[in-house]
Amino acid sequence: MNILIKKAKIFQRGNRHHLKTRDIHVKNGKILKIAASIKVDSAKTISSENLCVSAGWLDMRVNFREPGHEYKEGLANGLKTAAKGGFTGVVTMPTTYPVVDNNTAVQFLKNNSASSVTEIFPAGSVSKGFEGKQLSEFHDMTESGAVAFTEDTKLLNNSNLLSKALEYSKTIGTLVYSFPYDPNLASNGQMHEGKTSTLLGMKGIPSVSEEIQLSRDIQLLKHFGGKLHVVAISTEESVNMIKSAKKEGLAITCSVHAHQLSFTDKDVSTFDSRFKVLPPFRSDKDRKALIKGLKDGTIDAICSGHEPEDIEEKKREFTVAAFGISSLETAFSAAHTELGKNYPLEDLIDKFTTAPREILGLPKAIIKEGQVANFTLFDPSKKWTFQREEMISKSKNTPFNNSKFTGKVVGVVNRGKSSIEN
Repeated sequence: MNILIKKAKIFQRGNRHHLKTRDIHVKNGKILKIAASIKVDSAKTISSENLCVSAGWLDMRVNFREPGHEYKEGLANGLKTAAKGGFTGVVTMPTTYPVVDNNTAVQFLKNNSASSVTEIFPAGSVSKGFEGKQLSEFHDMTESGAVAFTEDTKLLNNSNLLSKALEYSKTIGTLVYSFPYDPNLASNGQMHEGKTSTLLGMKGIPSVSEEIQLSRDIQLLKHFGGKLHVVAISTEESVNMIKSAKKEGLAITCSVHAHQLSFTDKDVSTFDSRFKVLPPFRSDKDRKALIKGLKDGTIDAICSGHEPEDIEEKKREFTVAAFGISSLETAFSAAHTELGKNYPLEDLIDKFTTAPREILGLPKAIIKEGQVANFTLFDPSKKWTFQREEMISKSKNTPFNNSKFTGKVVGVVNRGKSSIEN
């Protein structure tokens, strides 16, 4: 690799080049020089109008479906999709077949992403086989590269097991993920429970199905300690609960799916199954509360919530279609477009870069001479229309088809590789 990035505005708080426009020369995977102007005859030049660069983005929740369901989204294609979305790192959920509940499964993911520009940081399951009975091999998986432990959307009814997971995570310095959702309370619900679901005659998923699980997890954290990250919050009350927990000094963080900022339950009125996601699109009041939570710092990070499904599972009647969305390629653009000028771009970039790495305890990617190059290039002012046909993801189940966005990813540089074709 020998590339020269021309006239890129650098976004990295605490960096002496922050908000300055610089040339960056990268060779053999390392940053050789950062200056106002650099000339390198033999380097591949990357330049575009309004080019910006930040530390590489890290997505805290994706599903790649391999092993077991590669036809939905395999590792190789999923990693290419992540790179197109601007991510140099992704945390993969253990919801595969077999479940990621041992060090061999973690090593499989690490080995199969070793040659990709985007790195996989596997999350292991809390319980063996998602059975909710016995803790998985936390220590061995952590030694092999697991960065967190979660049951993802699988309900962990066993509060005692979760308390043990929180306690054990303290001894090895890792993190427990919580996806607050009780399917028993949801009771085969299809969308957010509210006025719209009543008008449509659709079985609803009440907000309390999220909030009761979140309340339990916060109480366990308060009593047993540990470090908890809550993914995919979607309601106003969830934002308030996490804000209160933080005020109490609990080691709790949270993230939101980018698409939750764009849609509400009213968008489900067309019965288009591409709008069937988990958690469901809530009320506009909830959506605004999520945006407020981002602005006041209650919500720490933004992730894609990439959960691809094959066409047979999605192109069906709404009531029998699978929950899921292919969202890696739209996460940044959707969030930036929705938050707009009322939210500083620096803060938005932090939600994709600094915050995820700090939460996971990963080393910071620094844009500095002599450091390994790990960054994302983007144009925050680029206006464009997203087309489903141009997606890389195998699964094209997106509600954003023909959406007009402001802000587009140019590419990523990481691990001595670049995704940029120029």
